[in-house]
Amino acid sequence: MNSVTELAMSFVDIASPSRSEGELARVVESLLSACDHLETIRIGDNVVARTQLGRTERVIVAGHLDTVPLEHGPAEEKNGVISGLGIVDMKGTLAVMTHLAQTLTNPGRDITWIFYAREEIARSESGLHEIAQHDASLLLGDVAILGEPTSGLVEAGCQGTLHAQITLGGKEAHSARPYMGVNAIHRASDILQAIATAPVREVPIDGVIFSEQLQAVTIEGGRALNVVPGSVTIAVNYRFAPDRSGEDAARWLESILDPYLDPEHGDSMVITESALGALPNLTHPILGRLVELSGGEVSAKVGWTDVATFTEWGVPAANFGAGDPHLAHRSGECLTAGDLESLAGVLQAMLNEGS
Repeated sequence: MNSVTELAMSFVDIASPSRSEGELARVVESLLSACDHLETIRIGDNVVARTQLGRTERVIVAGHLDTVPLEHGPAEEKNGVISGLGIVDMKGTLAVMTHLAQTLTNPGRDITWIFYAREEIARSESGLHEIAQHDASLLLGDVAILGEPTSGLVEAGCQGTLHAQITLGGKEAHSARPYMGVNAIHRASDILQAIATAPVREVPIDGVIFSEQLQAVTIEGGRALNVVPGSVTIAVNYRFAPDRSGEDAARWLESILDPYLDPEHGDSMVITESALGALPNLTHPILGRLVELSGGEVSAKVGWTDVATFTEWGVPAANFGAGDPHLAHRSGECLTAGDLESLAGVLQAMLNEGS
């Protein structure tokens, strides 16, 4: 049986950008289907393996197979540091999951190991939804652990995310005679300033603090170098604390932007996507114990993760994985063999507890 480090490097060597996870799924399925203590199921490019020991508690441990579509190269190891695309997000953790799935033959809690596709793209394409459509019972558990990179410490819950498109109107004219028109890009200055200076909420929940963020992320306008632009479109992303519903988040955003929208110019704001966040659920005894075993340090998750998906399905969840999240989605991703060993030790201890 390969070591965790060897597994991690072999996983990095298999390119698996979103929608191309088939080969990595085949390798994981082959390794786990050889284990007599596991029921292993392949659903598209997703792999589910679970124990059926009749324990009173079931823990789901889930991680995604895909990476972002950056240039792929082989894994490298030097002085205990492993580098390569996806090693942080999240092939190192996938290796730990695979190793533990193979070796934990008689855990104190039943375990469902989920390796799923297409997490890095639109939520509607996530392999978790494909699994749910095939057999929703495969996603039932007392808690779920998502293997997002967290430097081996628990990151609780997650932020909600809302995307909006703002369209500001104007009137086209020759740029030599701008007084004949209304420059929509110039009109955007007030709304951009409102976005940049919007008050940031900091919301304490279960002892961790969620800091909200509002950012303009794209802007498009104008159609020629000698034409006063008649319209401009601004895309806005609002990351909101999980104490807010999608409707509450939309109302707050409207309160910030409405003063700068003029119906006479045809201005509008449209919510294009919204996904709820997830509460920390640190009062759950299994998640609380995970915090203790990993060193007692816990923070709120920055960003949206599938912790929210499991929470929506009634399964309390937390983020817990190897690797520094600041290194994710970069060609220079790296972590240490010690990071993997530490993660494996904490997960093994938690999964072996219970009745």
